[in-house]
Amino acid sequence: MPSRKTVTCATSSLWMKSLRHLVVFSSLCRLIFGYSERDRVHDLMSRYPLIDGHNDLALQLRIHHSNQLSQIDLHNLSKVATDITRLQAGHVQAQMFAVYVLCGAQEKDAVRLTLEQIDVVRRMCTEYQEFELVTSAQELRISEVRHKIACLISIEGGHSIDSSLPALRMFYQLGVRSMTLTHTCNTPWAESSSKRYDFYQRQNSSLTHFGKAVVEEMNRLGMMVDLSHTSWDTAGAVLKHSTAPVIFSHSSSYSICNHSRNVPDWLLHELKKNRGLIMVNLHSAFISCRDEANISRVADHFDHIKKVIGAESIGIGGDYEGAVSFPKGLEDVSKYPALTQELLRRNWTENELADVLRRNFLRVFEEVERVRDQLSLNRPSEVQIPIEEVQNPCRLVLRPPTRLPSDQNPFSRAQHGPKGLLILTIVLMLSSLLMIE
Repeated sequence: MPSRKTVTCATSSLWMKSLRHLVVFSSLCRLIFGYSERDRVHDLMSRYPLIDGHNDLALQLRIHHSNQLSQIDLHNLSKVATDITRLQAGHVQAQMFAVYVLCGAQEKDAVRLTLEQIDVVRRMCTEYQEFELVTSAQELRISEVRHKIACLISIEGGHSIDSSLPALRMFYQLGVRSMTLTHTCNTPWAESSSKRYDFYQRQNSSLTHFGKAVVEEMNRLGMMVDLSHTSWDTAGAVLKHSTAPVIFSHSSSYSICNHSRNVPDWLLHELKKNRGLIMVNLHSAFISCRDEANISRVADHFDHIKKVIGAESIGIGGDYEGAVSFPKGLEDVSKYPALTQELLRRNWTENELADVLRRNFLRVFEEVERVRDQLSLNRPSEVQIPIEEVQNPCRLVLRPPTRLPSDQNPFSRAQHGPKGLLILTIVLMLSSLLMIE
């Protein structure tokens, strides 16, 4: 009969062996389920690849490369978070590329700079076979079948049109399908969420008569009205006025991070009534209200917005290249699967995520085009902004120049009569002599 000590040792040995087996089994389970989770994400995003609402790569191409596309390879770029290789790794099938010029160009050369940025996006998206420039929801759907990365052009900041509806229409002809009404500066007709610039400061005029005309003309054209960067009052006024769904292309939840660039719940409810879309921004300052954030905090924004207005009103607008810091684990566009994985862990259904990744944006785009078709008999708007509202010293007023009376014109006598000709001849001779010396 074995001793108590022998039994105890045998039991202890068996327990230790079982513990080791449990640890190995647990590790194996984590490994298996980890791969399974990643496989699930890959499968989901392969079937429903992402449409991203906002990327500022064009701005970085100007800053770092002066728009010289011949000098770079878009498959592999340094100093930025976006290139073709990483877009493909992130399952990004369509990208809204922002055409942005700084607010300092307002009242100066904003229109020219905007044209140059449109040019670089159009070149980028036609010179690389992985890209395809699209201008309609149908073309966007076809590009997925063709396994292309669809490029959509969005103007970021209404100052780019210089308060001109004809300029807005010409931008549409060049392929622009979305425009934010402001950036960090007011326009003469809409208010920004930012107080950084002192352009067009005013009281109680969040959307002027001309601002309403801009919204109406965008509805008529089939151009998406983008409310990111606008003040809450301007956003609320647009939501009441627009006959088509609108978007916040890169904004997050104010209830989670109380930054003025984010959207409060009362505006989310108005957006829901409009059948519009909020595309969550990943910039750390808008996610956690400080320079550092993580994926979990990003998911909190998705959870809150879903609770308030439902998953059918949510998209993703990363804001890569337009912001300076991003959450840990979401450092560049290749990391989008990590966000999808986090939402799956939070019990988001695959159907909800399919909506967030692409179907919601397609629905809004198609509804904007449907409104356009309903308004097809409307003629282009001829509303003009009053000159006193623009107050732009660079604007030419089309009228003949004021002429001085002949007796006040210092050159008039030199140009007429024998005495004037004699003086002119003497001046020319003296000039010639000086040149010879």
